[in-house]
Amino acid sequence: MNLGDEHGARGEDGGYGGTGQTRTRLPDSAGDVYGGARRGGRSSSRSLVTVVGVVVLLIAAIAFANRGDGGSGSDEDGGGGKAGSAPTSASGEQPVKSKAAGIPTGYAQDDQGAQSAAANYSVALGSTDMFNTDRRREIVNTVYAPDVAADRQAGLDQAYSSEKFLSNIGLGKDGTAPSGQTFVSRVIPVGTKVKSATSASASVQVWYTSLFGLSGDGSTNPVSESWYTTTYELKWVDGDWKVTDFQQKDGPVPVGRDQTASTADDMTKAVEEYGGFTYAR
Repeated sequence: MNLGDEHGARGEDGGYGGTGQTRTRLPDSAGDVYGGARRGGRSSSRSLVTVVGVVVLLIAAIAFANRGDGGSGSDEDGGGGKAGSAPTSASGEQPVKSKAAGIPTGYAQDDQGAQSAAANYSVALGSTDMFNTDRRREIVNTVYAPDVAADRQAGLDQAYSSEKFLSNIGLGKDGTAPSGQTFVSRVIPVGTKVKSATSASASVQVWYTSLFGLSGDGSTNPVSESWYTTTYELKWVDGDWKVTDFQQKDGPVPVGRDQTASTADDMTKAVEEYGGFTYAR
């Protein structure tokens, strides 16, 4: 599907997934890992969100660290679907054939490529690697457009080095977990949707659940889940899609089921054993 022919300045078409259902493909190696737990809704601190507005998943982390400090709003447009919208279907296309800094890159210059890029970039930006200075800089230089990467680096370095923030989520000054505990920060995309696109730029929404917290005995911030929709502004740079900006909001949030939370040992084992995915539209 050609961006210029099909989606030149196309408006949002409703529904969570647009015209194709997100598929997942296992990577060649274990790569990112994740475990799961659930809890009820959480709130976010508006003041902290303002301070670290350049951070994608850090907003979710701050919400976790400051739950109870006030509600977070949502906008009208975004992940919500329209009644009667058609179900999505998998494209069957391979997402990418290359990687940079461990992140899938080299996407097609079309709708599917833009959606696959947004999904995989959201996974990288929401990973535990963002709490490591060297890896964070590699990720930002890989997923962001060159003309905005330097500014993003400065803001992210300041946000992730905040001792107060790190302490609130149970991490040390260097961003590491306490002895005997495992830090979990993972994004699992559920679906993507193109809001508008041309051959040079695209606006793509990613609806996802995030797992965040510390697994292991003695954790005061157990791994829990949240739901968000992030809209990524992408542009075509040097043969690939790159992020130039984003907006994040809460939800859509599904109704929780009465499932018993796993033990700390089971959660740690899951985190260590289950590998992540490369996402494709």
